[in-house]
Amino acid sequence: MTGTRNGGAAGRSDVVAAVREELQRSADPATRAGARRFFREDITCYGVKTPAAREIAGRYFRAIRQREKKEVFALCEELLSSGIMEEAFVAAEWAYRMRGAYETNDFAVFEAWIGRYIDNWAKCDTLCNHAVGSFIERFPEHLPGLKSWTASENRWMRRASAVTLVLPARKGLFLGDILDIADRLLHDRDDLVQKGYGWLLKEAGKAHPEEIFRYVMERRKEMPRTALRYAIEKMPPEWKKQALEK
Repeated sequence: MTGTRNGGAAGRSDVVAAVREELQRSADPATRAGARRFFREDITCYGVKTPAAREIAGRYFRAIRQREKKEVFALCEELLSSGIMEEAFVAAEWAYRMRGAYETNDFAVFEAWIGRYIDNWAKCDTLCNHAVGSFIERFPEHLPGLKSWTASENRWMRRASAVTLVLPARKGLFLGDILDIADRLLHDRDDLVQKGYGWLLKEAGKAHPEEIFRYVMERRKEMPRTALRYAIEKMPPEWKKQALEK
């Protein structure tokens, strides 16, 4: 992953090398050991706490924010391709901070990143909640493409189809599309996908409580219990009771 020592490639490699050195200096063995307990998959991480990783991401972004989006996205991809958790976090932060420069063809970029580099729920949620979610808010014409991910064989693409809309859902946006995505994922057997769309329904319920309650009640008999419990987590006790009745 080292670039050639000329032109822009050298500059990109220098930035990535500096970020990696900072992350390594901030690593803590106890944090690293604790992080691994949150995942079923094997993960590679330095062991940097989230506030420290966010500070590093922000500081280095200030050094590159005047660069063209294409170049910043190349940096993001170099970080994502390492497979290291904190580097994926920095990449997601940088991609989100470039949201003012998003263009409609960036959908293909995000789709490729998820397919190639996302291999656990934290990477999925960090990238999709903010960067991809902001993209969809700006370019809602890509909602059909987002929905197509529900049919992917890749569990992270399917989860991404739901968690991308978590923050828009809190704003009351895209209710019909959210319910469509939930319907498409309704019988998904992967519990991490179930948790993803259950979380989405929970967040949509903050702006549309009656609509989400009605949706849950109509499907509670066929909705996996994991998704159901996520969806109703913040509902009033009486609604929860009705949803869980056999």
